[in-house]
Amino acid sequence: MGKRKLFGTDGIRGKANIYPMTCEVAMALGRAVTYYFKKTSGKNKQPLIVLGKDTRLSCYMLELAFSSGVCSQGGRVVLTGPLPTPGVAFVTGSMRADAGVMISASHNQYEDNGIKIFDGEGYKLPDSVELELEQMILNPELIPAVAGSELGRATRLDEVIGRYIVQVKNTFPQVYNLSGTRMVLDCANGASYKVGPMIFEELGAEVICIGDNPNGQNINENCGSLYPETCQEKVVEYRADLGICLDGDADRLIVIDQNGKIIDGDMIIGISAKLMLDKGEIKKGDTVVGTVMTNLGLEKYLESIGLKLHRTQVGDRYIMEYLKESGAILGGEPSGHLIFKNYATTGDGILAALIVMECLKRYKKPIGQLVDDIKLYPQILKNVKIEKKIPFEEVPGLQNAVKTIESNFAGKGRVLLRYSGTEYLCRIMVEGEDFQEVEKVCEALVKVVKRELV
Repeated sequence: MGKRKLFGTDGIRGKANIYPMTCEVAMALGRAVTYYFKKTSGKNKQPLIVLGKDTRLSCYMLELAFSSGVCSQGGRVVLTGPLPTPGVAFVTGSMRADAGVMISASHNQYEDNGIKIFDGEGYKLPDSVELELEQMILNPELIPAVAGSELGRATRLDEVIGRYIVQVKNTFPQVYNLSGTRMVLDCANGASYKVGPMIFEELGAEVICIGDNPNGQNINENCGSLYPETCQEKVVEYRADLGICLDGDADRLIVIDQNGKIIDGDMIIGISAKLMLDKGEIKKGDTVVGTVMTNLGLEKYLESIGLKLHRTQVGDRYIMEYLKESGAILGGEPSGHLIFKNYATTGDGILAALIVMECLKRYKKPIGQLVDDIKLYPQILKNVKIEKKIPFEEVPGLQNAVKTIESNFAGKGRVLLRYSGTEYLCRIMVEGEDFQEVEKVCEALVKVVKRELV
């Protein structure tokens, strides 16, 4: 398979109005997506595309450009307005559409934007399909033009958010409600600013909302899952039971405990796995899916409750691909992308928050106590600028250094080296039981990388 030029680990992304995140590319992608799904659906019809967005200023131009591309190729496009990424994935399946598209750059600042695509069932597209779409964007002559009565149309459908709200609320068991639960909800001035507060309030929670006043330029600005400090302060100030920080498109979350301490995705996976085990949704010996970045401490915790961990490459769509292939139903990343395959086809921050709240209700313990048994290992990440990306297995000096370190760790630590997909950087990750030892090993490895690759 060839190498993708436009698509990265999560769709096409970049500075808005600068190539490749331009109206021209968005329109060409609209044409390509419509033509591809018209061809592969096996039906002689107008493909139906659901198109959602977050709250960035540039979403207006990209939404119109993409929908123009769909219409010019004979497709029908439904514009949902601001809606979380998992909402777009769900509505795509619910409306029996051919594809769903989300315009968002997730946790990035407002100057960036991106486009990610789902198939008719709400799953992200595999690399091979993205490569095919790329070829059509770069070679427009591959798509035959349509005209006259074959042209498509666009419809704005605001009430679709109601479908998503009902679907997410239905994942919370009827035997519980959130009455008596005080929470701080940070919507990152993003796609969840309407639906987030509605879902938790309708279930009975007292919601103190921040980051719910988007103006096109303040998405993820000192708020949301990458900037949880305000939420931490508010949880302590209001004596809340917990805080939930979503990101710009609400497909991930970070939880704040009752004392204002951050609980990351690995810990949330740990308590979710225990809940699912106790409810009989998974059984001992089953697999939970993480990535190469998943903390060794979580792996040890899962082993202690009788579960296995499988690691994929970084990216929630690789987790979902393995979930589908293996039959496992729970996966996620330290960043807070969690996938509950029985309920959703992609990461969903609001759904994950409701699972956390179910844990609070079931075990009758504060969130800080629930994660006490999950002892995450100290982990250090370093980026080293390099001049060449030589496959690591072809650098003996580096291989020998890693083997020596891992031998010394004796199963109680690990090393991960990987190249950045977009920059000339070598990413070094070291984790182990003792922070000072991890720090020392990481510094030594940085020197080896500089010697071998710079």
